[in-house]
Amino acid sequence: MQYIYENFTFPPDQSFTVRSEILEIKKYAALKSHINFEIALLENCSGKRFIGDHIEDFNGPELVLLGSYVPHCWQYYQLIDPLISPQAVVIHFFPNFLGKELLEKPEAKQLNILFEKAAKGVLFTGSTLHTAKMIMHQMVFVSGLTRIALMIRLLDILSQSETSSVLSSPFYNTVENSGEAKKINKVFDHIFQNFRNDITLQEVADLIPMSSAAFCRFFKRNTNRTLIDFVKEVRIGHAAKLLLEGHYNVAEASYNSGYNNISNFNKHFKEIKGLSPRDFMKQYEDKENLLKPNTSNV
Repeated sequence: MQYIYENFTFPPDQSFTVRSEILEIKKYAALKSHINFEIALLENCSGKRFIGDHIEDFNGPELVLLGSYVPHCWQYYQLIDPLISPQAVVIHFFPNFLGKELLEKPEAKQLNILFEKAAKGVLFTGSTLHTAKMIMHQMVFVSGLTRIALMIRLLDILSQSETSSVLSSPFYNTVENSGEAKKINKVFDHIFQNFRNDITLQEVADLIPMSSAAFCRFFKRNTNRTLIDFVKEVRIGHAAKLLLEGHYNVAEASYNSGYNNISNFNKHFKEIKGLSPRDFMKQYEDKENLLKPNTSNV
């Protein structure tokens, strides 16, 4: 089965992400892996679960916590209720999303234990699944401190769960089995630090080290994208962050994201985001205005 290493960038106003999506009933052929931790809730579907070296049939709903670089995949075979769409709620985060000081508190002992178990994947059932499911559905529709409070509540419930089980075998070690992930992450780190400058294929290939041709095959196989496409995504992601922060205009965001040609920037921005930079900002401003309370009658 193919491995694909993913990279996620968080919006500037979020320290973690929550998304809800409709699942497609099909047999996916690729194991995915990423540096972020993941909490995945799957509903109204059955199939086969692949987590690390663990393979098992599942019959939803199910809730799984994954640590950094844990290869994972769900193959969806059929619906449980044919009248309802299969759905997933997925949270991506880093353990220190509220600062590493929190994890150093004595009250966080169980949470740290949970994060250690996440390196092998953790499945939650019973009352934990029921309670966590309600919280995660709430998180989809709220933002700000309300979402953070729910996230803390969710992690507390998972860390205190008496109905959880570690999925991968005791012999499975994510670090030992993530040689290619380490190479990819080395490339990611280099790009994140240097994306404002010109990045050549050879300088990145030398990090591994590999020939340019071998690196192109390696990077495409493991990320499902070319190096040029990935650099483009990083630059546009950074530009979008600068625009949403409100301190830079389009030309400044373009220059500070590694572009010297504004027309090229506009082309790439629309390609990645589906909107021009100005339309992207306007859409964000419109959403912000909708969320503001109406005080006209106060």
